[in-house]
Amino acid sequence: MAAMIDEISVHPDAAPVAGRLAAERVLISGAGGALGSALAERAGAEGAELVLLDKDLAALESLHDRIEAAGHRQPALYPLDMLGASPDDYAELASRLEQELGGLDSLVHAAADPGEPAPLGLYDPQSWLKCLHVNINAGFLLTQSLLGLLRASHGRVVFVSDEAGRSGRAALGAYAVSKWAVEGIMATLAAEYSAAHPVIGCSVDPGALQSGLRRALFTGETAQEVAAPAAAASAIAALLDPARPPRNGARYRVVG
Repeated sequence: MAAMIDEISVHPDAAPVAGRLAAERVLISGAGGALGSALAERAGAEGAELVLLDKDLAALESLHDRIEAAGHRQPALYPLDMLGASPDDYAELASRLEQELGGLDSLVHAAADPGEPAPLGLYDPQSWLKCLHVNINAGFLLTQSLLGLLRASHGRVVFVSDEAGRSGRAALGAYAVSKWAVEGIMATLAAEYSAAHPVIGCSVDPGALQSGLRRALFTGETAQEVAAPAAAASAIAALLDPARPPRNGARYRVVG
């Protein structure tokens, strides 16, 4: 039986909820990308204490400046290339978060490698391996390294998924396969929830968005055909609300 999908209805122009995420410590991977940066600006406007992780330092610095210029708490920047990062690199990140923030409340996996749009029979092996490493292995290592901090705070892990990871899509190759695996990691983490391991896991399909990843996968599509990432960012920010935690194991989809 297919797992139930929970829909999150959002208004594209919904204003941030002031103070909703006050004092919440939130790490966003892929924070320099379209969805990651929109979520960071949204969560910052709602009071979150942000840690922004991305391989693109220039994008992180630009995002930092926008959040600061808006009058919100200055985020911490953590440049890291997940393609080459080792388990020790993630362990160091966890140690620094504990030392400097005292822990972590939410982890949002917004980082993703698009791979290439090609049928399986023509897929470049190196592109396949790179995409799967970034989207699966690196995401696992990041999650594993932070579970101790998340257990202590009764925190949550939000995996950004995709329709391609919930139903078959031709020619999306490693990206689609990686999103199926992301759903599997989420479901496994959710199944491990207990009083001794109180970490909520859920996934969210933000829908088609204006982003570099989308342009890489759908080369014939114009930006005007899909939505800006602001509404999806609003929906994901709602999942970080400590007063209304997401349902453990839920598979959300943003609509509206």
